[in-house]
Amino acid sequence: QLETLEQEEQECLEFKPYPTEKRTHIVSQEHGMTVTKTLQEGEAEPQSQSFSYSPDKLRGLLLEGASLLLLRVLARRQTMPPDLVFPAIDTESDLCTSSY
Repeated sequence: QLETLEQEEQECLEFKPYPTEKRTHIVSQEHGMTVTKTLQEGEAEPQSQSFSYSPDKLRGLLLEGASLLLLRVLARRQTMPPDLVFPAIDTESDLCTSSY
């Protein structure tokens, strides 16, 4: 049984005169997953927001790293189970589904 314990994403946009940096940190805790999003535009103070998802909503969650691992296993086995769908978190950190 695989479980994501922590994931960090960073995105940098080099728009002049205000480069933008977005970071998303996801960490597993007792009460579920906590997501912290940070946005920094140019020299302004970084803006952060945090929120949590309960374990019930995350049952079977497939984050980016686990998705890559699953794709490798499926490619190695050269098989694709029908209707393979998992809960996931999209680029805006909203819950969604990931279908294969």
